[in-house]
Amino acid sequence: MSEPTGAARRRGPFKVGDQVQLTDPKGRHYTFTLEAGKSFHTHKGAFPHDELIGAPEGSVVRTTGNVAYLALRPLLPDYVLSMPRGAAVVYPKDAGQILAMADIFPGARVVEAGVGSGSLSSFLLRAIGDQGMLHSYERRADFAEIATQNVERYFGGPHPAWTLTVGDLQDNLSDTDVDRVILDMLAPWECLDAVSKALVPGGILCAYVATTTQLARTVEAIREHGTFNEPSAWETMVRTWHVEGLAVRPDHRMIGHTGFLLTARRLADGVEPPLRRRRPAKGAYGEDYTGPGGQSAPAEEQPVHKTPAQKLREKKEREQQEQAAGQEQSGQPEAGRESSADSAES
Repeated sequence: MSEPTGAARRRGPFKVGDQVQLTDPKGRHYTFTLEAGKSFHTHKGAFPHDELIGAPEGSVVRTTGNVAYLALRPLLPDYVLSMPRGAAVVYPKDAGQILAMADIFPGARVVEAGVGSGSLSSFLLRAIGDQGMLHSYERRADFAEIATQNVERYFGGPHPAWTLTVGDLQDNLSDTDVDRVILDMLAPWECLDAVSKALVPGGILCAYVATTTQLARTVEAIREHGTFNEPSAWETMVRTWHVEGLAVRPDHRMIGHTGFLLTARRLADGVEPPLRRRRPAKGAYGEDYTGPGGQSAPAEEQPVHKTPAQKLREKKEREQQEQAAGQEQSGQPEAGRESSADSAES
């Protein structure tokens, strides 16, 4: 059985064409491609590529300045952070969340909108394998060209499962029976009709957006569309730790906010999403809110929010009304019974 695309480049001794990541004594990384007869130059000296060709991964080379460098193949998270960029890349922490929370599986049929520099495409292709299908859409031809070069450089050539189309998703999407759709774009809500038609029942829509306004509008549009279940939204933050002797503490720098992720699943055709029973927070639909169910909606569709004091007062009023109704049904008001009792005593 043949190896999956790119697998041969991930193991064995270094050979011509391999990507190599050097790590200096201060932990800084340098990535380059091995070529016979070439040399790698730094401000600490140089060494010939031929010293690494045929050497096992994890070897140490020394420059003419006697500085040692550890040589390893770059991991995919390392590669996407060092590759040439057209647009900003999807960070590994977000790509990992997408692969897990969007349940990307081997052989999956995936549609991606917003290729950028090819970071997420590389993660998706490695997850779905040669038997899967990834159809990526990118509006800008220059970004598409950079992404193609980055993906082919990592896998050692074109990936058999990848198709890249230059154009808008909503205008060009013709794929059907799609398992997963990943949207990394400015306005995901504009693509919901096309995405809903392409997804199989139970399929997952995953959107990656940068701001809270984009997040809110996308979630509200998904709810209003009526073909998806209740979306889930979150963000991740990664904080590394310094561990040396008794000095065990968080590092001073961390990867904080990069973007928001949200997922929703496609309902079966003709099925209405169940009504939400969760009580919104006070002020969630205030005067400034103009989305679905807001002040611009009919009065019967506008959510009602009451304070605990208002609820207690209404409860007391209901109890008084129920008590008065009971007295009327008995045919003798409370005051009348009291006057009858007073007459009897006299």
